[in-house]
Amino acid sequence: MNTTISLTRNDHPKPKPHDEELEFGRVFTDHMFLMDGAPDRGWHNPRIVPYGPLTLDPSAAVFHYSQEIFEGLKAYRSPRGTILLFRPDMNAARFNRSAARLCMQPVDEAMFLTAIKMLVAVERDWVPRAPGTSLYIRPAMIATEAFLGVRPAQTYCFFIILSPVGAYYAEGFSPVKILVEDRYVRAVKGGMGAAKTGGNYAASLAAGEEAHRRGCAQVLWLDGVERQYVEEVGSMNIAFVLDSELVTPPLTGTILEGVTRDTVLQLAKDWGIGVAERPIAISAVLTAARAGRLREAFGMGTAAVISPVSEFSYQGQSVTINNGQVGPLAQRLFEEISAIQRGLKPDPHGWVVEVEE
Repeated sequence: MNTTISLTRNDHPKPKPHDEELEFGRVFTDHMFLMDGAPDRGWHNPRIVPYGPLTLDPSAAVFHYSQEIFEGLKAYRSPRGTILLFRPDMNAARFNRSAARLCMQPVDEAMFLTAIKMLVAVERDWVPRAPGTSLYIRPAMIATEAFLGVRPAQTYCFFIILSPVGAYYAEGFSPVKILVEDRYVRAVKGGMGAAKTGGNYAASLAAGEEAHRRGCAQVLWLDGVERQYVEEVGSMNIAFVLDSELVTPPLTGTILEGVTRDTVLQLAKDWGIGVAERPIAISAVLTAARAGRLREAFGMGTAAVISPVSEFSYQGQSVTINNGQVGPLAQRLFEEISAIQRGLKPDPHGWVVEVEE
């Protein structure tokens, strides 16, 4: 394919928000990346253009058969002013695994990374400076072929947009309440739970609204067959500190293979902490909490990095974890990962990638 990315500058740049005004996913930068895919030409016409609407036929397959995937990663500004990415190769690989599951055209992973680096370099002035802020990067692919019929589309659009963001939770790094969902189901083995596709998130909306009505920030999903085993939180993976062991559900095809999850497990091993990837029943979690054996629980994801859990609400009953306080491991992981991402600490695993000017 043609790897030369053309650039068309936006003649009407938007005013940049102040760092202290940033929310999550509300403001978008001046440019976006686009590339077209077709069976006879492969991926072609890679370009950076002014941010704006996409033009699609009403019968485009994405609207009717939900052929759509996406990724989420961030760019950070270091104290030296350099712009850093964190493990973008994992996002590229996961993007193509999602593409394969939805019968979509894979993107060359080197091109995926090159496009992100070039777009972020063009928009480097949009990377905020305040602690806790970053530039959120959203690569996505949609099926654009105009037809009605249940089959994989022939044409696609790959695009990347950027958004300067503040903290994912308005309350910042504070413990949150989680509703354990036992009525709705997000995914089952053999389904698309491991793919980062919009359908998985659409399936979570009703339960998420119910959680908010009950004063909870997120939903904890259980397995879709027995409704017993913990899977993941609505927008992140989940981990527990049981006695002195870090336990998280295994990757069996129903949950997302999180970049932050992998990072947490590696750092815990580096620190000599026992790590187990095994099924864990919600009854065992609650029993351990009541017995004082559940020391901590926290979510792991790109948006919030680490999200401590203060309370689980399940079938009308609630259990509090660590007296509702941030646990020491959650605190240590949050500080360590954040510091590595921003170039404040040495990167022991070569995870950080610098964006050249």
